Amino acid sequence: MNIKNKDLNLLLLFKVLYEELNVSASANRLNLSQPALSHKLNKLRHEFADPLFVRAARGLTPTPKAISLSADILQLVSSLEGFYQHQSETNFLAQADQLVIYSTDYIESLLLPDLLAVLTEQAPQVQLVMRHTQGILPKQQLERGDCDLAIAGFYRDLPESFYQQKLQTEEFVVLLRRQHPLAQQPLSLSNYCQARHIVTTLTGDLDGLVDQELAKSGLQRQVCAGLSGFLSPAHVVASNDLLLTCLTSVADIAQKANPDLLLKTCPVALPAVQISQVWHSRTQDDPLRRWLRKQIHQLLTRE
Repeated sequence: MNIKNKDLNLLLLFKVLYEELNVSASANRLNLSQPALSHKLNKLRHEFADPLFVRAARGLTPTPKAISLSADILQLVSSLEGFYQHQSETNFLAQADQLVIYSTDYIESLLLPDLLAVLTEQAPQVQLVMRHTQGILPKQQLERGDCDLAIAGFYRDLPESFYQQKLQTEEFVVLLRRQHPLAQQPLSLSNYCQARHIVTTLTGDLDGLVDQELAKSGLQRQVCAGLSGFLSPAHVVASNDLLLTCLTSVADIAQKANPDLLLKTCPVALPAVQISQVWHSRTQDDPLRRWLRKQIHQLLTRE
């Protein structure tokens, strides 16, 4: 098909409308009046022979055709934006900007000491903001541009317009204090289930991965508390006869801070956790965000 008669700016309009799902916000972002945006939207609808975006209770909602077109159009426009941005920017690391990452306290402890050092040295005008992912993928924030990157080990079923990159794979271990009655004996499945446990729950649900695996064999454990972070449970275990089933690196951090803690092999067969970074196609070709993802990959995959 000959594209010389096509208005490629309509694809940018599609991208902004799909990300904002709001006429006023889209018009502001494109520096257009609402009548001018409506005129362009009519052209866009005619181009694809579909309403594409229709009014809903709050803003707009995409039609099935708009959803089917979204992945290709968002990727194409992002590539073009990245191309022109690369041509116009002499040194993107010298510019003032803000990067927002949704993650957990555990990832912060692994990543921030080295990442902040890299930012200070190579991109001193860039601010970094960390926000808690609360156990779910921040899909809307990524789509709107309120989040540049999400890092965790529990993101599943990503939409087509999202990218992900594996950072590291983690196994589970059991953490307990040396004074625990089970510290000097093998940790069997039976005494594991009979012991008292604390868990990390980002959503408030105490029925976690361990409990789901135990239920398959008709077993259950005694969970006495659920905490909102990955690092604080280790401090509780250090002064109580409790077991904490956690990722190996979480246990390593805890043991370095408190040598009185012990690690034992988990008697429950659990699948390894894959820690990944996830981003939206809108930032795929942005130079600064691409550089950030590269730094994080290097920091979290190094030996």
